[in-house]
Amino acid sequence: MENRQPQSATLLIYCEDRSGIIAAVTDFIHAHEGNIIYLDQYVDAEEKIFFMRIEWDLQTFVISPDKIETLFKEGLAKKYKMNYRLSFSDEKLRMAVFVSKLPHCLYDIVSRCQSGEWTIDIPLIISNHKELEPVAKSFGIDYHYIPITPENKSEQEAKQVELLKRNNTDFIVLARYMQILSGDFIKNYPSQIINIHHSFLPAFPGAKPYHSAHKRGVKIIGATSHYVTADLDEGPIIEQDVVRVTHVDSIKDLIRKGRDLEKIVLSRAIYAHFQRKTLVYKNRTIVFN
Repeated sequence: MENRQPQSATLLIYCEDRSGIIAAVTDFIHAHEGNIIYLDQYVDAEEKIFFMRIEWDLQTFVISPDKIETLFKEGLAKKYKMNYRLSFSDEKLRMAVFVSKLPHCLYDIVSRCQSGEWTIDIPLIISNHKELEPVAKSFGIDYHYIPITPENKSEQEAKQVELLKRNNTDFIVLARYMQILSGDFIKNYPSQIINIHHSFLPAFPGAKPYHSAHKRGVKIIGATSHYVTADLDEGPIIEQDVVRVTHVDSIKDLIRKGRDLEKIVLSRAIYAHFQRKTLVYKNRTIVFN
């Protein structure tokens, strides 16, 4: 098997704000002959918390990738009491997709992966219905039908977790998966489950949001993508957007425009996640440019 050298390394950092953090991190990279290719930082003035994303070229970096974390932890992370996550450009994340019956988000996701637009793998699709199995087969992706009822929820979620772990899943996308995940399930993937919601939360909840929106004569409809927490639809928000509508738009028009928007917003959220541009602090998401 070829031993590939990653082209770059990325650090996501947050800690209590204090003088000298940027200088310390950049000096660490410069002192070991690394070339910084991206740096973005933000300070929450109210919380007094420092956030940073930094990426550097490893071609001339004198520390081998397997030793970077140890040296960074001992040299800087302990001193500044940093929470950090180190990743490398050659790490290809594995994403599981959960679906129910609606195919629009699923088609968009698998198309982006198989066209090469996204450098991630989809080892499996899990569903509580059989309707979308032909979609999975057409793309050559394993499909697992796991029906959920109130009586078997715990048992079936245990099957799902076992499948995810067996397939070395890094994160999960709920592509209009119409089931509420239990807190026990979510604990296995903290800040690693991405959902798409059909509105600006929490407006127009329920199974027919566009019907409700149409009755209210709304002028914009929106979509929100967020990380899943035990509090339903209240997780840290990754991405949002809106599209304008008018009184001439029918319910079908709202559904069509809404589903287009859901695909776009979800895709942006997934991209930000696998590009390591998101950092969760409490119930907020810092999304770097």
